[in-house]
Amino acid sequence: MEIYLVFVDAIQNSNKFWAAKVEDGNLTVQWGRVGYQAQTKIHTLGNYQRAVSKFNNLVAEKMMKGYRRSQSQIDSNCEVSEINRAIELLEIIRPYVEQKNFSVAYINALNQYLKIVPTPLGMQIEPYRVYRSVEDVDYQMGLLNSLLATPAPQVAAVAVGHAPEATTETAVVSLKTISKNFWRHL
Repeated sequence: MEIYLVFVDAIQNSNKFWAAKVEDGNLTVQWGRVGYQAQTKIHTLGNYQRAVSKFNNLVAEKMMKGYRRSQSQIDSNCEVSEINRAIELLEIIRPYVEQKNFSVAYINALNQYLKIVPTPLGMQIEPYRVYRSVEDVDYQMGLLNSLLATPAPQVAAVAVGHAPEATTETAVVSLKTISKNFWRHL
Protein backbone atom coordinates (compact mmCIF):
# COMPACT_ATOMS: atom_id res chain seq x y z
CA MET A 1 0.00 0.00 0.00
CA GLU A 2 1.50 3.32 -1.05
CA ILE A 3 0.56 6.86 -2.04
CA TYR A 4 2.18 9.98 -3.50
CA LEU A 5 0.66 13.38 -2.70
CA VAL A 6 1.57 16.91 -3.79
CA PHE A 7 0.74 20.39 -2.57
CA VAL A 8 1.25 23.17 -5.12
CA ASP A 9 0.66 26.90 -4.84
CA ALA A 10 2.93 28.86 -7.19
CA ILE A 11 2.04 32.23 -5.64
CA GLN A 12 2.90 31.01 -2.13
CA ASN A 13 6.11 29.34 -3.40
CA SER A 14 4.84 25.91 -2.38
CA ASN A 15 5.76 22.81 -4.41
CA LYS A 16 5.84 19.94 -1.91
CA PHE A 17 5.36 16.19 -1.99
CA TRP A 18 4.52 13.63 0.65
CA ALA A 19 4.77 9.89 0.05
CA ALA A 20 4.03 6.89 2.24
CA LYS A 21 4.40 3.14 1.88
CA VAL A 22 3.32 0.29 4.13
CA GLU A 23 5.53 -2.80 4.18
CA ASP A 24 4.86 -5.51 6.74
CA GLY A 25 4.59 -3.67 10.09
CA ASN A 26 6.47 -0.57 8.93
CA LEU A 27 5.26 2.72 7.48
CA THR A 28 7.89 4.64 5.52
CA VAL A 29 7.10 8.33 4.98
CA GLN A 30 9.05 10.67 2.69
CA TRP A 31 8.45 14.38 2.21
CA GLY A 32 10.08 17.50 0.84
CA ARG A 33 10.20 19.89 -2.06
CA VAL A 34 9.58 18.33 -5.49
CA GLY A 35 12.94 17.62 -7.12
CA TYR A 36 15.00 17.81 -3.93
CA GLN A 37 16.35 15.23 -1.51
CA ALA A 38 13.50 13.77 0.51
CA GLN A 39 13.42 13.50 4.26
CA THR A 40 12.49 10.02 5.42
CA LYS A 41 10.94 8.64 8.58
CA ILE A 42 10.23 4.97 9.25
CA HIS A 43 7.47 4.19 11.72
CA THR A 44 7.98 0.69 13.16
CA LEU A 45 4.48 -0.28 14.26
CA GLY A 46 4.83 -4.01 14.87
CA ASN A 47 2.11 -5.28 12.56
CA TYR A 48 0.48 -4.59 9.22
CA GLN A 49 -2.89 -3.50 10.68
CA ARG A 50 -1.34 -0.74 12.80
CA ALA A 51 0.82 0.40 9.88
CA VAL A 52 -2.27 0.65 7.63
CA SER A 53 -4.18 2.55 10.33
CA LYS A 54 -1.33 5.07 10.74
CA PHE A 55 -1.07 5.34 6.93
CA ASN A 56 -4.80 6.13 6.59
CA ASN A 57 -4.67 8.71 9.41
CA LEU A 58 -1.67 10.51 7.92
CA VAL A 59 -3.15 10.49 4.41
CA ALA A 60 -6.43 11.96 5.72
CA GLU A 61 -4.47 14.64 7.57
CA LYS A 62 -2.53 15.63 4.45
CA MET A 63 -5.65 15.63 2.27
CA MET A 64 -7.34 17.99 4.76
CA LYS A 65 -4.34 20.33 4.40
CA GLY A 66 -4.85 20.48 0.61
CA TYR A 67 -2.53 17.78 -0.66
CA ARG A 68 -3.80 15.86 -3.72
CA ARG A 69 -2.98 12.44 -5.19
CA SER A 70 -0.38 12.45 -7.93
CA GLN A 71 2.56 10.33 -9.08
CA SER A 72 6.30 10.72 -8.79
CA GLN A 73 6.85 10.10 -12.50
CA ILE A 74 4.75 10.26 -15.62
CA ASP A 75 4.78 7.11 -17.73
CA SER A 76 2.49 5.22 -20.07
CA ASN A 77 1.02 3.36 -17.08
CA CYS A 78 -0.61 6.59 -15.90
CA GLU A 79 -4.29 6.91 -16.53
CA VAL A 80 -4.93 8.26 -20.02
CA SER A 81 -7.42 10.72 -18.52
CA GLU A 82 -4.66 12.23 -16.35
CA ILE A 83 -2.31 12.63 -19.30
CA ASN A 84 -5.15 14.15 -21.37
CA ARG A 85 -6.02 16.54 -18.53
CA ALA A 86 -2.38 17.65 -18.32
CA ILE A 87 -2.38 18.31 -22.08
CA GLU A 88 -5.66 20.26 -21.78
CA LEU A 89 -4.11 22.42 -19.06
CA LEU A 90 -1.07 23.10 -21.25
CA GLU A 91 -3.45 24.16 -24.02
CA ILE A 92 -5.04 26.61 -21.55
CA ILE A 93 -1.61 27.86 -20.44
CA ARG A 94 -0.24 28.30 -23.99
CA PRO A 95 -2.14 31.50 -24.97
CA TYR A 96 -1.24 33.13 -21.65
CA VAL A 97 2.43 32.43 -22.28
CA GLU A 98 2.13 33.62 -25.88
CA GLN A 99 0.60 36.93 -24.72
CA LYS A 100 2.85 37.17 -21.63
CA ASN A 101 -0.36 37.41 -19.58
CA PHE A 102 0.43 35.76 -16.26
CA SER A 103 -2.95 36.38 -14.69
CA VAL A 104 -4.81 34.52 -11.95
CA ALA A 105 -6.29 32.20 -14.61
CA TYR A 106 -2.75 31.31 -15.76
CA ILE A 107 -1.64 30.66 -12.16
CA ASN A 108 -4.68 28.45 -11.51
CA ALA A 109 -4.03 26.38 -14.65
CA LEU A 110 -0.33 26.14 -13.77
CA ASN A 111 -1.13 24.95 -10.23
CA GLN A 112 -3.53 22.31 -11.57
CA TYR A 113 -0.94 21.13 -14.10
CA LEU A 114 1.77 20.85 -11.46
CA LYS A 115 -0.54 18.72 -9.31
CA ILE A 116 -0.79 16.22 -12.17
CA VAL A 117 2.85 16.49 -13.30
CA PRO A 118 5.00 17.21 -10.23
CA THR A 119 7.93 19.20 -11.53
CA PRO A 120 11.08 20.51 -9.83
CA LEU A 121 10.91 24.30 -10.01
CA GLY A 122 13.74 25.26 -7.68
CA MET A 123 13.55 26.89 -4.28
CA GLN A 124 11.88 30.08 -5.50
CA ILE A 125 8.95 29.63 -7.89
CA GLU A 126 8.52 32.48 -10.32
CA PRO A 127 5.29 31.61 -12.16
CA TYR A 128 6.06 33.88 -15.11
CA ARG A 129 9.37 32.08 -15.68
CA VAL A 130 8.09 28.50 -15.63
CA TYR A 131 7.15 28.73 -19.30
CA ARG A 132 9.05 31.49 -21.06
CA SER A 133 7.84 30.73 -24.57
CA VAL A 134 5.21 28.74 -26.44
CA GLU A 135 8.06 26.43 -27.51
CA ASP A 136 8.46 25.44 -23.86
CA VAL A 137 4.75 24.61 -23.62
CA ASP A 138 4.82 22.77 -26.95
CA TYR A 139 7.82 20.72 -25.79
CA GLN A 140 5.89 19.62 -22.69
CA MET A 141 2.86 18.74 -24.81
CA GLY A 142 5.08 16.68 -27.09
CA LEU A 143 6.43 14.70 -24.15
CA LEU A 144 2.93 14.00 -22.85
CA ASN A 145 1.59 13.14 -26.32
CA SER A 146 4.44 10.66 -26.75
CA LEU A 147 3.07 8.76 -23.75
CA LEU A 148 -0.34 8.51 -25.40
CA ALA A 149 1.29 7.19 -28.57
CA THR A 150 3.11 4.44 -26.65
CA PRO A 151 1.24 1.17 -27.14
CA ALA A 152 -0.09 -0.52 -24.04
CA PRO A 153 1.59 -3.82 -23.25
CA GLN A 154 0.05 -6.61 -25.34
CA VAL A 155 -0.38 -10.11 -24.01
CA ALA A 156 1.36 -12.61 -26.26
CA ALA A 157 -0.36 -15.81 -27.39
CA VAL A 158 1.06 -18.63 -25.31
CA ALA A 159 0.76 -22.38 -25.06
CA VAL A 160 -1.40 -23.91 -22.34
CA GLY A 161 0.39 -23.98 -19.00
CA HIS A 162 2.50 -20.87 -19.61
CA ALA A 163 1.93 -17.45 -18.04
CA PRO A 164 1.25 -14.55 -20.43
CA GLU A 165 4.06 -12.07 -20.90
CA ALA A 166 3.94 -8.43 -21.99
CA THR A 167 5.51 -7.86 -25.39
CA THR A 168 6.30 -4.15 -25.10
CA GLU A 169 8.17 -2.11 -22.52
CA THR A 170 6.59 0.83 -20.72
CA ALA A 171 7.77 4.26 -21.86
CA VAL A 172 8.85 6.54 -19.02
CA VAL A 173 9.30 10.30 -19.13
CA SER A 174 11.51 11.20 -16.21
CA LEU A 175 10.73 14.34 -14.24
CA LYS A 176 14.42 15.18 -14.65
CA THR A 177 13.91 15.24 -18.44
CA ILE A 178 10.85 17.43 -18.09
CA SER A 179 12.53 19.82 -15.71
CA LYS A 180 15.44 20.52 -18.09
CA ASN A 181 12.92 22.29 -20.30
CA PHE A 182 11.84 24.47 -17.40
CA TRP A 183 15.34 25.64 -16.55
CA ARG A 184 17.10 25.87 -19.90
CA HIS A 185 16.54 29.64 -20.26
CA LEU A 186 17.48 30.66 -16.72
